[in-house]
Amino acid sequence: MAVSVQKPTSHLWDTVLEITKSAQERNIDPQLWATQMSSNLNSAGVPLPSVELAHLLVSHICWANHVPITWKFLEKALTAMIVPPILVLALLSARVIPNRQLHPTAYRLYMELLKRHSFSFTSQTSGLYNQKIMKSIDEALHLSQLFGLQVAEPGVLVVEFVFSMVWQLVDAALDDEGLLELTPGKKSRWPTRPQDMEIDGQDCFFEKRSDSEVLHKANTAMAIEIIVEFLKNKVTSRLLYLARRNIPSHWGSFIQRMQFLEANSSVLRSLKHITPDVFTQLTSDTRRLLTRECKTISQHDFHAVLASGTTLYSGQQSHGATSSSFWLPVDLFLEDAMDGSQVAATSAVDTLIGLVKALQVVNGATWHNTFLGLWISALRLIQRERDPREGPVPRLDTCLCMLLSISTLAVTNIVEEEESEEMEEAEQCSTNQRIDKQSFGQRRKDLVTSLQLLGDYEGLLTPPQSVTLAANQAAAKAMMSISGLTVSNGYYESNGGNDMPINCIGNMRHLIVEACIARNLLDTSAYFWPGYVNAGSNHLPRNMPGQVTGWGAVVKGSPLTPPLVNALIATPASSLAEIEKIYEIALNGSDDEKISAANILCGASLFRGWSIQENVCLFIIGLLSPPVPADYSGSESHLISHAPLFNVLLVGTSSIDCVQIFSLHGLVPLLAGALIPICEVFGSSVPNISRTLPTGEELSCHAVFSNAFTLLLRSWRFDHAPLEHVMGDARTTMGSQLSPEYLLLIRNARLASVGTSAKDRITSRRISKLITFSTEPIILDSFPRLKLWYQQHQKCICSTLSGLVPGTPVHQIVDALLSMMFRKISRGSQPLTPTTSGSSTSSISGPDDSSIRLKVPAWDILEATPFVLDAALTACAHGRLSPRELATGLKDLADYLPATLATILSYFSAEVTRGIWKPAYMNGTDWPSPAANLSAVEQQIKKMLAATGVDVPSLSVGGSSPATLPLPLAALISLTITYKLDKASERALQLIGPATNSLATGCPWPCMPIIASLWSQKVKRWSDFLMFSASQAVFHHNSDAVVQLLKSCFSSTLGLSSYHIHSNGGVGSLLGHGLGSFSGGISPVAPGFLYLRVHRSVRDVMFLTEEIVSLLMFSVKEIVSCGLPKEKVEKLKKTKNGLRYGQVSLATAMSRIKLAASLGASLVWITGGPSLIQCLIKETLPSWFIAAQGSSEPENQETGCTLSVLGGYALAYFAVLSGTFAWGIDPVSPTSKRRSMILGAHLDFLASALAGNISLGCDWATWRAYVSGLLSLMVGCTKNWMMEIDVDILKRLSKGLRQWNEEELALAVLGLGGVGAMGAAAELVIESDF
Repeated sequence: MAVSVQKPTSHLWDTVLEITKSAQERNIDPQLWATQMSSNLNSAGVPLPSVELAHLLVSHICWANHVPITWKFLEKALTAMIVPPILVLALLSARVIPNRQLHPTAYRLYMELLKRHSFSFTSQTSGLYNQKIMKSIDEALHLSQLFGLQVAEPGVLVVEFVFSMVWQLVDAALDDEGLLELTPGKKSRWPTRPQDMEIDGQDCFFEKRSDSEVLHKANTAMAIEIIVEFLKNKVTSRLLYLARRNIPSHWGSFIQRMQFLEANSSVLRSLKHITPDVFTQLTSDTRRLLTRECKTISQHDFHAVLASGTTLYSGQQSHGATSSSFWLPVDLFLEDAMDGSQVAATSAVDTLIGLVKALQVVNGATWHNTFLGLWISALRLIQRERDPREGPVPRLDTCLCMLLSISTLAVTNIVEEEESEEMEEAEQCSTNQRIDKQSFGQRRKDLVTSLQLLGDYEGLLTPPQSVTLAANQAAAKAMMSISGLTVSNGYYESNGGNDMPINCIGNMRHLIVEACIARNLLDTSAYFWPGYVNAGSNHLPRNMPGQVTGWGAVVKGSPLTPPLVNALIATPASSLAEIEKIYEIALNGSDDEKISAANILCGASLFRGWSIQENVCLFIIGLLSPPVPADYSGSESHLISHAPLFNVLLVGTSSIDCVQIFSLHGLVPLLAGALIPICEVFGSSVPNISRTLPTGEELSCHAVFSNAFTLLLRSWRFDHAPLEHVMGDARTTMGSQLSPEYLLLIRNARLASVGTSAKDRITSRRISKLITFSTEPIILDSFPRLKLWYQQHQKCICSTLSGLVPGTPVHQIVDALLSMMFRKISRGSQPLTPTTSGSSTSSISGPDDSSIRLKVPAWDILEATPFVLDAALTACAHGRLSPRELATGLKDLADYLPATLATILSYFSAEVTRGIWKPAYMNGTDWPSPAANLSAVEQQIKKMLAATGVDVPSLSVGGSSPATLPLPLAALISLTITYKLDKASERALQLIGPATNSLATGCPWPCMPIIASLWSQKVKRWSDFLMFSASQAVFHHNSDAVVQLLKSCFSSTLGLSSYHIHSNGGVGSLLGHGLGSFSGGISPVAPGFLYLRVHRSVRDVMFLTEEIVSLLMFSVKEIVSCGLPKEKVEKLKKTKNGLRYGQVSLATAMSRIKLAASLGASLVWITGGPSLIQCLIKETLPSWFIAAQGSSEPENQETGCTLSVLGGYALAYFAVLSGTFAWGIDPVSPTSKRRSMILGAHLDFLASALAGNISLGCDWATWRAYVSGLLSLMVGCTKNWMMEIDVDILKRLSKGLRQWNEEELALAVLGLGGVGAMGAAAELVIESDF
């Protein structure tokens, strides 16, 4: 049956108005009026609730019919839902609040309606989908205009409505007490006064004037009570939280008003049941409104443990889960950074900041515990380096840099970041109150607490012998400051410790505190901490220096005499002003003064000037890149005149520790940008003129070029074997391959972005104002000779040598080089110089004019070198050149131009890879023999691996076959053996040593033990280091060995290992004491320490993610069963809580599982960086859940359920920690774009599986624990991640969670999804009625 619907007309509303007036005059029962009105509107086909009726009734009341009966009609209309309550309240607020002084009773009635209808939106939600209602509410309150959001969803409208209602009440309360004009802006964004609107001024209630003041005050009190109710109510408080998350700029202004009301309202103070403290608690940013309460998945306890966070330093010392173990990723990162074979293009400071902030959040730690964990990890690094075995690796200076410079800088940035944010917020508040520029944040206070607690860790604070004097001086400085003595730094420089205060013994904490004071993190009040110094004032030295010495003399303007220069080289500067003085001398002094200043910069200030170290590095880079003088008009480059200065700086920064220090500070790209022009200019110069240095040494452009070129090569991964490029089963490279182009790209991007971020502005405060770098980009195309060499280097790797044409300049240089290298050999017509690879026409005999013919640019020599090497190696292979003659000739070539070592390495490595040369028999006749100790070396390697749980049956030991090496590798190792271990050879060995090691690692076993044997015969004190390095080859060739080592890492960390050297668990068991020795040979090496030294030798790291996931799940099983066999677990007697005697508690188990997840995430991150973690999140974990995860042994129901749930939580922690390590937790980062893409794909997988669109093979309890655990951690720890995820994915996740009755988690997921998810989150709040 069809129903005729009349279209509403103005006549209808005239009729409605007449009915209302008639009922008003007759004082009809409001219920009867509402029934009649509903019937009439239904008959007229008007949809209810009616927007038009709401407008009509509010207009009728305000203000001509402001009488009790009309308000009753309105209230009945709201109750009967014939008008939209939220629209009526919006219309009333716009009319009543501005006129509350004239109509206090109306204001009172409005607030009564607000209390009744603003806290239950469930019944109103369906009506809000009416676009007409939404538009009317928006227009009434001007929401789109005020908040800048398009009201397209009911949820967004409700959030804005609630926010605006509360804000209007706050402004009205401020205005009523005369406080509004004192607030920032001095006016409300809402109409608060009658003059803002057209008003007829009639008040039909005729309140008595004597009652007006009482009513006004009562209204203000009621407004405050309603505000508190809005903040307390579960639904509206969550809606306001959504406003806080998604409209932060407006929320900030609102909070300012709230805080002003709290601080100044007399009415608020007069209320008995509401105090200002309640306001503070309800509006605090730390108040958690969308965090889920523990809900049952399989057992209540699992969620409780998950939500509880980590109890730090609580005395939990068993089962490998000590408090300090939760900072294990920091220990692993610090130790990995000590690997001298790795040069980083990014700052260790930035990486450490991200790591520390991530762990602080995920561990739920206070900042003082976080800082304490960092100090302890860095101190453990120092202790592992106390008694190291000798070898060409970074030493104690690099470790001290990590503790006293890098870690301190990380803490400084973290502390200043908080204070900068607070300062910016304070500056945005345009109040009349003075901003205290010296106010300190909570993190700075926590830093003080951490350093005070650090004094309890005496075992870690003993300083190494080389810094004992510095520690004692720091303690003496504190003691004298307490005693009121002012002593210059020259006192400590001059007394050498001979006149120190009696019993004033310093430790590493004194050095840390001094580093923090130098960074302005602390002041000298730290000297008064209890127990900080251990000497009294009666133990002061008798003699105080009467004159200024050392650095004090430099600041006073004393000339750089030789004794003073030597003193400054040996003593680090203590302040930026001191080292700036030296830098100015290096820029503007005489030639001799510049050389002296350069030597000083490369001395102790570079290695031990921890508070100014980054500035010293930047000063050196600045001196290596001088600008072109404005009046320069010479024909040659302006760089040529700086040759003596360059040479001092290049030699002074060439040590292993120095390069590593530049790397830790992230300055390698800047250094490369300075070295490339030097290489181009000096490598293109003809060495006709040499300079005589003050030492009497001749300095040519070849020498400067070789020093610069060698240092440049060490700044990228030049020493890695070409196996990476050409072999199919080579290591899958997970990070960016460092190259000249990449370094220049990083350099250009860094300089272009200086000062654009808050982090840069914080960093710039510590950088000397004297340092300036050109922001002009540098590209490799601007340096044609370097680019040509680099292309030749790459070509040599990829293809065989060809292209030498007789009679060309290159051919002539080749002939001259061969004549120089083998001038002592006279073999008449036996030619060595090839026309093409494998053939030759020239003889090595002839007039000895090679020195004349080699007066050519270094680049020309490097271009000819591959052909020289090809001819020499071919001659040796055919017996025309003996191995000894070949090694001697190569040494002569490298001595003539040390830069040719780069080409020697490149060519020989490529030839080894090609495998076309016959093997060289290391028999002691033609080639050096390893027979004297080869068997012992192999036995030691196998013994060392066995001690870490690695057993490789295929590892041959003491075989009968003769030792052989590929011919190019034999030539290379013979060349290295010819070098003496002295200063003159150090730079060459630092380049050729790691490259030879990398090349030999990829060669068949036992090439690496042979090399270790030969070198240990030459340098016996390096034997332990050489055997340790040789073990890398095992892991390069044997994936099973890698898996065994990883398993040993997990078992040792968790205390599940049967190996006595690491059975206690924790960081100490994982990393041990570094590489040491004892009387019987090399000491056992901890598995974690070994892994950090060999993981770069693993061919393919892609499989490691699956192995680590498997080991993590195996560790969970071991933790649940305490490592006991299944039969013993079954026999254990149950306790009341369902656990068994002998089993660990649930909290302890969860703590150990988090430790295992932390270890797994750290290993993935350190091994492959962000790229491997991307593979883990995007591919490995989804594949693991889809694949069937059957158990080889049936478990009983109880144990199986526990294992499944804990396994899911372990994977959740593992995934979140991995993500935080790779991408950080900050809202904006260099990896944030990739972060959103990878996380979006993973969460899309979760949402699809929740919807049943993907079939899973894993245990259902494991899957549910993983999903809830992962999302709970993301909600609680990585809120910024959620805002980057597509809203549709979040809505699908929320829907799936609600099917699991996880309403609060579903809400939290949506609530953190940004503006796009705010509407859906609000609707969920309303529907669930939280």
